[in-house]
Amino acid sequence: MTQVHVTDLVLRDGHQSLIATRMRTEDMLPICGKLDQVGFWSLEAWGGATFDACVRFLREDPWERLRKLRQALPNTRIQMLLRGQNLLGYRNYSDDVVRAFVQKSADNGVDVFRVFDAMNDMRNLRVSIEAVKAAGKHAEGAICYTTSPVHDIPHFVGLATALAEMGCDTIAIKDMAGLLTPYTAYDLVCAIREATHLPIHIHSHATSGLAHMTHMKAVEAGATIIDTCVGAFAEGASHPTTQSLVAALAGTAYDTGLPLPLIEEISAYFKEVRKKYWQFESTFTGTDTRVLINQVPGGMISNLANQMKEQGALDRMDAVLDEIPRVREDLGYPPLVTPTSQIVGTQAALNVLTGERYKSVTNEVKLYLQGRYGKAPGHVNEEVRKLAIGDLEVTTCRPADLIADELDKLRGEIEGLAKSDEDVLTYAMFPEIGKTWLQERAAGSLKPEPLLPPGASQEEDAPRYAADEFKITLHGETYHIKLSGSGRSDAAQRPYFVSIDGVSEEVLVEPLNEVPLSAGGDSAPRKATAAPAPGQKPRASHPGHVTAAMPGTIVDVLVQVGQTVKAGDGVLVIEAMKMENEVQAPIAGVVISIFCNKGDAVTPDMALVEIQPE
Repeated sequence: MTQVHVTDLVLRDGHQSLIATRMRTEDMLPICGKLDQVGFWSLEAWGGATFDACVRFLREDPWERLRKLRQALPNTRIQMLLRGQNLLGYRNYSDDVVRAFVQKSADNGVDVFRVFDAMNDMRNLRVSIEAVKAAGKHAEGAICYTTSPVHDIPHFVGLATALAEMGCDTIAIKDMAGLLTPYTAYDLVCAIREATHLPIHIHSHATSGLAHMTHMKAVEAGATIIDTCVGAFAEGASHPTTQSLVAALAGTAYDTGLPLPLIEEISAYFKEVRKKYWQFESTFTGTDTRVLINQVPGGMISNLANQMKEQGALDRMDAVLDEIPRVREDLGYPPLVTPTSQIVGTQAALNVLTGERYKSVTNEVKLYLQGRYGKAPGHVNEEVRKLAIGDLEVTTCRPADLIADELDKLRGEIEGLAKSDEDVLTYAMFPEIGKTWLQERAAGSLKPEPLLPPGASQEEDAPRYAADEFKITLHGETYHIKLSGSGRSDAAQRPYFVSIDGVSEEVLVEPLNEVPLSAGGDSAPRKATAAPAPGQKPRASHPGHVTAAMPGTIVDVLVQVGQTVKAGDGVLVIEAMKMENEVQAPIAGVVISIFCNKGDAVTPDMALVEIQPE
């Protein structure tokens, strides 16, 4: 028997699980002094969805967050979650990018790297673990725990043995959805300890209500590090409460030795902080035993609910949760953890929202079915594979073996905007939003999404519109005004370009308050017209109009006016729910109009391209 150590997750997985990863750095730093005094084995503070959320929503530099936390936590290990060859993105990266990312993460303050692969494909972990060891940091190899007809204790012990052979310092059992039951945890920890003789770190979400019991049985079996979260961001889709487990183990051979009163002070601070983010709270983040069937991980559920709300389809959330296990079975039972959780979850949402299974297939599902994420644990539905990728060859080697070194190429693509290697790596993780972030930083126009004041109406289910053509009456005179564009400004005032009674003017507007519009809500509903005004998109009215399956952002236009296409040819690429989806031509013919541009926010009722039948 030995003392049990605690890793607290409040700075990463706690708020990712409960408020869609929206906590800002400014709300973390004031409490770091007390967090640093507690004596945690580590504080998980980086990686996972925090990097994405910093750039996409909070408009922060995630590297700067890491540096500030490192300075504020001089006595505590900072731990990050790393997706192996996926790093923090949604694809495999070349080995040179993996090595550079790990080194820069270490240089900026990461001490412990928890490295996992969503497929539990050990080939995808080797390079990142080697890079962690080369940087002189702690490598924690993680097994993604799940249940299926192809997952059992001998399978997981084999994975743990492979991680030990790679040189890992500790083994994490990563139960991202709260599926691990207490007695299975006991048997699994015993088996892994016997096979590897390495310290074992337990991570389990509280979604199913089992995690407290699971932690206790794992400790009894010999696990020496447990993941918890201070009470203000604990339980439900998050993790067992730190205070509860500290109290439960106090006075035993497993006593953590952590000061309960100080942890309570920290929890009280975060209780007040959480109130600021009320608009990101979800009804889907409490205890929910359905997770034992749908297996949606705690770190994904609040984000998925928020994404469904942005789609104006929160009322279909239960249908999506029911569809997720069916999609997972079709894909060969991958563990649901980023990126496979998002891949499966987004495809399930598409299946529900389009009303037809696999009518629209995301690019990431196509890559998955080509073997580009690794080997599926179980049998893949060959009918679905054929539907998605046709006769394309399926990769059997380590996916990254097919990727040439790309770091120099990435540097060239972002030259002039990137001021450091860290900037290049931000762009590598998220090319579209990363480039936009760097452009806005250069222009001095970075601005986080607004936090609504308490009591404000979100109008969750209603689309929001802002008119771009209207009449106003002022001092008895009526003016016809049409908005033709807007610009950015470093100053408080923003230029708008308008036509007033047919005369072009530039006006400067000083916003006193801004409310975000839902995706595609940048214009009022319009009547379909043969020739819409610049920037306007007609409503879809005939089979030749190409539309999106769900609201999203145009990331690529694949055709030109005058081009001949066949039914099923790719026409556009749209990002929705963090996944890219190729929009295909509904009919064969000639492209006669393109109504959208890269970067446009679009909705399903908009005609984006018009095809004239031959």
